[in-house]
Amino acid sequence: MASAATTSERGARPALATTYEGDDAELFARIVPLVDYIEISPDTIAASHTGEARLRKAVVDEYAAVRDKVGFIAHGIGLSIGSFDRWNDCYIRLLDELFGHLDITWHSEHLGCTTVAGKTVGTMFALPRTGEALDLVCARVQRIQDRYRAPFLLEHIINLLPDEPAEYAPAGFLNAIVARTGCGLIIDAYNLECDAHNQGLDIAAFLDELDMAAVRELHLAGGVAHDGFHLDVHSGLVRDSTLNLGLDIVSRAPKLAAVTYEFLKEAVPLIGHDAICAELCRLRRAVLQ
Repeated sequence: MASAATTSERGARPALATTYEGDDAELFARIVPLVDYIEISPDTIAASHTGEARLRKAVVDEYAAVRDKVGFIAHGIGLSIGSFDRWNDCYIRLLDELFGHLDITWHSEHLGCTTVAGKTVGTMFALPRTGEALDLVCARVQRIQDRYRAPFLLEHIINLLPDEPAEYAPAGFLNAIVARTGCGLIIDAYNLECDAHNQGLDIAAFLDELDMAAVRELHLAGGVAHDGFHLDVHSGLVRDSTLNLGLDIVSRAPKLAAVTYEFLKEAVPLIGHDAICAELCRLRRAVLQ
């Protein structure tokens, strides 16, 4: 099993990771031998318990049963690190609980907001790239780094709304966060393709500007289109164009620790167990060897 430290020190190829959200023992048994890490999203394995969200014991027990075979990384959805008023303290409690049960090699969150003025918006919005937003995010990243000893990464998200005038370019905003906090980055190849299609992002220019030494994880996924708009709904296999972009990112990122194939639990019946396992094998051959 590879680790972030040994990967960067040896200059070896990155480890392979994938998602698993519980309740499918057959799939879990098949993917564990194929990967180095399981990506856990605390939000998706939680349930209400006496009015408070708690991790589901049955799913945590599934993870614990294979802790001698794979490592674990955490990837949050609902922290809402960029909300102007406050982040989601409930997510922090879930993360505390997860760290209490399992050894988490590193953890991450999306650079966006899922609540506005305390109300859930039902999606995730990218942040304005301003000095004020930079100050807010960096202060919260530092709070997270002080709370947990594991490295913390941020993932860029797609822009659902047209871009507005900004003080920073997309890559420049990420670079500024990294420079101030020392956190790492996740680059999602399909997210970049979505922004290129939807908003005209120049992917080559983005990657040329980005501090690639800060990129610790690469996400690969397949998504959907609605009325011509591409959405990062992880519901399919990785397209050839996404994989080719991923290979370019691997070649550029000297400290890349893992490549993660992401799929939603709801998409498993659509994709199928056989196809998921075949995809993990394909990605290991293409990216990691």
